[in-house]
Amino acid sequence: MRRFLLASADWFPAWVLAAALLALWQPSLFTWFSGPWIVWGLALVMLGMGLTLNVADFAAVLRLPGAVAVGFAAQYTIMPLLGWSVGKMLALPAPFAVGLILVACCPGGTASNVVTYLARGNVALSVIMTMCSTLAAVVMTPLLTGWLAGAYVPVDAWGIFLTTAQVVLAPVLAGLLLHHQAPRLAGFILPAGPIMSVLVISLIVGSIIGQNASAIFAHGGQLLLAVTLLHSGGFFLGYVVGRLFGFDLGVARTISIEVGMQNSGLGAVLAKTRFAAEPLTAVPSALSSVCHSLLGSLLAAWWRRRA
Repeated sequence: MRRFLLASADWFPAWVLAAALLALWQPSLFTWFSGPWIVWGLALVMLGMGLTLNVADFAAVLRLPGAVAVGFAAQYTIMPLLGWSVGKMLALPAPFAVGLILVACCPGGTASNVVTYLARGNVALSVIMTMCSTLAAVVMTPLLTGWLAGAYVPVDAWGIFLTTAQVVLAPVLAGLLLHHQAPRLAGFILPAGPIMSVLVISLIVGSIIGQNASAIFAHGGQLLLAVTLLHSGGFFLGYVVGRLFGFDLGVARTISIEVGMQNSGLGAVLAKTRFAAEPLTAVPSALSSVCHSLLGSLLAAWWRRRA
């Protein structure tokens, strides 16, 4: 059974792609998975991540402040500039260009922690980098979006903090506690962690695609190219930066994934509130969530086999 569960996780890209295609064909199969379901689903995944960690992992990360600093700087330089450049290069209509820049200026997504786990990267580092970039989004996301897109985007700083704490920090700490206080229970649950992660991310991808199916059918080709260039560029340049600064493969993989995967959910919420008069602004965030999940899962599966 353990071998079967691990093998199923290796097929992460196929699960995500199948969910996206099914959601386009029959949105109602996935649109029920929204709101609190997404929050609790990711929290459950993060609990599984925490079960793999121990205190020594975080102590080791704190001895690598350079990795956190490099990843943070890469997150808020590479992606925003890529978003602006891709929009200009493809001459995207204004709503799509603004939406692409908006999602590019968002912090790293919580799904990056899952993909790092599957890619055999440094999960503790990934969690810390996600927390840092998310908290900094209070200033960085509106500042960069206002500069590159020409519009100021308000961010609910306290809401972002609470959501991050609920979805990432609290479950990881709970898993860490179980790892130390109930090792036998943790060992029993642990083999199901990878496949659980795959299923939850697939449901999230299907939900976002299903809710935006009509807009994607109408404008999908140009936007798909734009978000693919954005995220593939983020993965590639993030890895290159990590290696140029002399970090090992695990840390370089983690920086690559953190840079390449955005909090598309935050991008969609900001687009709907700040640009409510132009609903198409939210479409790049919807496609972004599928694109970075699929590209990230393909990368994770490849790295997992090479680990």
